[in-house]
Amino acid sequence: MRTTEGRPVAVVVPSWDTLRFLPRCLDSVRGQGVEAELLVVDNGSRDGSVEYLRREGIAHVALPENVGFAAAVNLGVRRTEAGAILVLNADTALEPGCLDRLVEALESDATLGGVQPRILQWEGAETAATGGAVEGARLYSAGQALSRDGRAFELGMGEGQRPELLRRREVFGVCGAACLLRRELFEELGGYDETYFSFYEDVDLNVRARIAGWRFEHVPEAVVWHVGNAAWSEGFERPGAENARLVARNRLATQLKFAPLAAAPRIAAVEAGALARAARQRRFGATLRGKLEALRGLRALLRERRRLARSGDPARARSWLGRP
Repeated sequence: MRTTEGRPVAVVVPSWDTLRFLPRCLDSVRGQGVEAELLVVDNGSRDGSVEYLRREGIAHVALPENVGFAAAVNLGVRRTEAGAILVLNADTALEPGCLDRLVEALESDATLGGVQPRILQWEGAETAATGGAVEGARLYSAGQALSRDGRAFELGMGEGQRPELLRRREVFGVCGAACLLRRELFEELGGYDETYFSFYEDVDLNVRARIAGWRFEHVPEAVVWHVGNAAWSEGFERPGAENARLVARNRLATQLKFAPLAAAPRIAAVEAGALARAARQRRFGATLRGKLEALRGLRALLRERRRLARSGDPARARSWLGRP
């Protein structure tokens, strides 16, 4: 039976050079009504994050280098025991009662593999879990959706909070910035694909979970603030180029794993358009390198495609292609 037996909830926070956000994030977790098994996985920070965690007595794992978001979260999940896992970026902050509402939603339906809060854009210190104007804020994500060719996007990103986006409802998948996952799902799927390093690992997990028969919901009454790409901006000399390479590689890899063959012409046209846009944005080399990296792994990706087809039903994921 699919349950979240075994409270407290595990809260796994991967962190990389995010000391200016981390205290607020952890304070918001400790202010929740649900007992939390908190663990920070530090990805080789150089900004004093580890010293802060030691000084505050916060449970953490200090890695010597950045192993990526996917591997850091997987490590954190292995080091915790709770039946439900809140994956939480370090540049987030939870509104009071958020975790309790997520747990209640997950426990209400045994077919749910995960739930996602209403994620709002944190656009300044005044809007972060300390009395900020929730209703007037812009959305970061109201759940993940898929385009017709298999690209993922965050519902409502950058928009105002329209009523149709604030209903509790089933969504294709959950955003890795803040989501509560059932441990059984995580263990069944083997966690995030660590070859992705960062970006699109949440989309890939959602695809594989859908194929295996799991469902996801958006729970708008639970609210989280999120800066977005804070660690990435701090940690790379050219964060935009690294972002472009990884998104190009990981998006194509995910499409090759599950998209129907009929979508191939559309995917090719979209990828050509992406290269043209990258050229205008002076990121052509990084974007092309990412796509070529995905194609070099084509044999392994096709093996994974066949394995997924044997282990579940790809139509469960494909049915979300192009759905509003």
